[in-house]
Amino acid sequence: MGYYSIKDLENLTGIKAHTIRMWEQRYDIITPSRTDTNIRLYEADQLKLMLNIALLNNHGFKISKIAHMTREEVYEKVRETISKASSFEDQINALTVAMIDLDEDAFEKIIATNILQYGFERTMINIIYPFLIRIGALWTTDAINPAQEHFITNLIRQKLIVAIDGQFEPNRTNPKKFILFLPEGELHEISLLFCYYLIKSRGNKVIYLGQSLPMNDLYDVNQVHKTDFIVTVITSVPGAEQIQNYVDTLGQKFPQTQILMSGYQVVGQDLRVNKNMHIINQIQDMISMLDELKSGRNPFE
Repeated sequence: MGYYSIKDLENLTGIKAHTIRMWEQRYDIITPSRTDTNIRLYEADQLKLMLNIALLNNHGFKISKIAHMTREEVYEKVRETISKASSFEDQINALTVAMIDLDEDAFEKIIATNILQYGFERTMINIIYPFLIRIGALWTTDAINPAQEHFITNLIRQKLIVAIDGQFEPNRTNPKKFILFLPEGELHEISLLFCYYLIKSRGNKVIYLGQSLPMNDLYDVNQVHKTDFIVTVITSVPGAEQIQNYVDTLGQKFPQTQILMSGYQVVGQDLRVNKNMHIINQIQDMISMLDELKSGRNPFE
């Protein structure tokens, strides 16, 4: 994307639009270009600078002091601050900059540092998941382009696959069997992959069928394997007009299997569901359910 609006800057940096305008006038931090109708437009470098200024400001640096720094001094001070920072919001801002810059090295450093400090699961829950929510909000306003989104989500996907491969618990008593899939046409895989990690890390068996799976193929697999749970995340497909029919069909085809559903199209949508169907509102609910299963309790009683 070539330019960002002041609303995009507000959403990305957390700095209110009126504060950005005040800083422009008082400290001459950035100078946006303007349309014929006098609407502010900001370039990617200006957005990156404002993200870094927001980070320093949140760590107690006065804007009057930041305004006298060169850009190189700002970026150096940010690198020092990030290396010491414990705030998840700081890490999310740093990931946002890495996404905008298509900077794989920066991504790797941020993720590796946090995994070392917090472990993979906590890094996903406290940093990656809120970051993905931010990406979703930016996507709906065209504040990021497809290349930036694909770049960062593919890097996250790679981390998840490596983490999944590293999970093995050979002595689990009474493991449950799960099928994981996305509906036909649904391609947003990150949340489903994280479910795969969580399920496998607690010693369960997973049949991972991935993106865009026709309902009949799901039925055929379940007929053979007779799984305990079917898990899906519905982010965009089926859409609002088709989702109730899809959920009804899913419940009818698998009446003996516990079905776990999450994603934008089902959470908070007031859908009618069968008794064997459960909407997972947030990832912590999934974790709690898996931990109860592991301890031998029924999470749905």
